[in-house]
Amino acid sequence: MTVRRTLPHRDRSFVGAWCFVDHYGPDDVSTTGGMDVPPHPHTGLQTVSWLFEGEIEHRDTAGVHEMVRPGEVNLMTSGHGIAHSEVSTPETRTLHGVQLWVVLPEVDRDMGREFQHHAAPSVPLGEGCTARVFIGTLAGHTSPVQTRTPLLGAELTIADGATVTLDVDTAYEHGLLVDTGEVTFAGQRLGRGDLGIVEAGASTLTLEAHGDVRAVLLGGTPYDEEIVMWWNFIGRNHDEVVAFREQWQARSERFGEVEGYAGRLSWLPAPDLPRGELRPRTRTGRH
Repeated sequence: MTVRRTLPHRDRSFVGAWCFVDHYGPDDVSTTGGMDVPPHPHTGLQTVSWLFEGEIEHRDTAGVHEMVRPGEVNLMTSGHGIAHSEVSTPETRTLHGVQLWVVLPEVDRDMGREFQHHAAPSVPLGEGCTARVFIGTLAGHTSPVQTRTPLLGAELTIADGATVTLDVDTAYEHGLLVDTGEVTFAGQRLGRGDLGIVEAGASTLTLEAHGDVRAVLLGGTPYDEEIVMWWNFIGRNHDEVVAFREQWQARSERFGEVEGYAGRLSWLPAPDLPRGELRPRTRTGRH
């Protein structure tokens, strides 16, 4: 399937602690075969899975077996190390959603494995606008999902011609990923696949829909730590990431074994490291 990797970008690494935004679909599973991602590792991050259409079966080395469905968020914490598989279910005809990562701060990046699931209700934000708040708080609606840095994540739907102004935390920077329609966001017109950014300091965000709009609003306090992000690992320097890769290739207990996966591979080998040293990135891109 076609995947649009919106973040990281060469000019920007984070929106708050959101460090990775993949936007995919709508994908005709009968044509492409759908999603079948064998067991693969993570360190130093949380994955946030959010679907617009379809269903994905999740298994991980913390023993969690859970479904990802539209309107329901799955947050998996890797911390010290985890592995998981993701497979679209036989009932899925169309697969469409976003895969998000959150970088864990230094104090928490070696924490134990965790998993949280929450069905986010659709709530009104004004005439012609509804939201599903899956992380953080928006317009008085709060998700119970716990994060290690202040964050916001919400799916917005806005009817054609409607305008909505949202009160937001001035300490947060915000990003709006457009899935369908076009929207004017903070004075900038955005189309499908665009990610609009508003820096910290704004107390309100105004969105005007051109066509029926679905978008994902992300936010958080600026993340100022340096990270090295390569493949599925987040570390703090080149040598640390090299060690993570070696441990995964050796099938280390750091990551464990995923039980019950019956797909095409028993595990996903890591790619070769690039020549030269992996360089750290900050909020505004690479050094």
